[in-house]
Amino acid sequence: MKAQTIGIIGGGQLGRMLAMAAARLNLTIIILEPQADCPAAQVANEQIIAAYDDPAALAELASRCDIVTYEFENVPVSAAQTLERSVPVYPPSKALEVAQDRLTEKRFLNDCGIETARFHAVNSQQELEAALADFGGKGVLKTCRMGYDGKGQRVFRSSDDSPAGAYEALGGVPLILESFVAFEREISIIAARAKDGTIRCYDPAENVHRNGILHTSTLPANIPAETAATARAAAEKLLAALDYVGVIGMEFFAMADGTLIANEIAPRVHNSGHWTEAACVISQFEQHMRAVAGLALGDPVRHSDCVMTNLIGDDIMALPEWLATKDVLVHLYGKTEARPGRKMGHVTELKGRKTSSQG
Repeated sequence: MKAQTIGIIGGGQLGRMLAMAAARLNLTIIILEPQADCPAAQVANEQIIAAYDDPAALAELASRCDIVTYEFENVPVSAAQTLERSVPVYPPSKALEVAQDRLTEKRFLNDCGIETARFHAVNSQQELEAALADFGGKGVLKTCRMGYDGKGQRVFRSSDDSPAGAYEALGGVPLILESFVAFEREISIIAARAKDGTIRCYDPAENVHRNGILHTSTLPANIPAETAATARAAAEKLLAALDYVGVIGMEFFAMADGTLIANEIAPRVHNSGHWTEAACVISQFEQHMRAVAGLALGDPVRHSDCVMTNLIGDDIMALPEWLATKDVLVHLYGKTEARPGRKMGHVTELKGRKTSSQG
């Protein structure tokens, strides 16, 4: 059987893990990434060193690949649309359009019948002050586009927090003000959809963030089975609405009454699904490659309880201890310089055989 060639736009750690999974399936990987010797290129078959929207590079990628996918949601939509004219792109460019703009994302989720926090579009200082007044002076102000791991945000915790100059401080760009949500915990679900519409969902993870960056994901999440079922149903609605192919991550706020408020989506493999490579036979990375390559999806069943911990910045200094700990899978990202806030790797500690199932 002739090996398919898959193009991956983006050369970070997610692309690296996708390329590693692809190799096990006899898939050839070409990375498009401007940084030479990026984490993904260290394990891929080949790299095209060029900007993500470079016309010549996109033409070369399309001519050499059977399928193109991507490892992060800020790929230029125009680049994905250009590629779609000559090669299948999964997930489709519509998923990028929705995920790249927080206002568009919230409205799309609501149109799918998925509840989100209340929100206001903010395009001026005056609109910001009016929106804050509606929310009692509290809320989370975010740039509509770009921004991740806590960047491009400002939190108003009480009416005493002055909004003066806040619009300009965030760049004078389109913003969204989201109301506070009195949640009990944060969870996420990783789901995959195949070309034939088949959907497979992993168990929801319970997440803890530090400084806006994911710190740990724990399985099983401390939620009722009904809440887990709600998360799966939301993922299925979203995947169908986008005619999606591949893996997606959905983050939720879990409320005291068991209901869920959707926070955001990521049209790619997701940090909160890294645990799957240790606690499932089929990881999220293999599942994504199966989906985009037109192969049968694997069973996402979890065989073990676990805790995934990100190694951020100087956390990498604890590597000797992690390596000496029983039942820990260590995954490093091929980055040589540890900087504050930079994800250097992750570890997943198995906690024994699965003690509960979310269905």
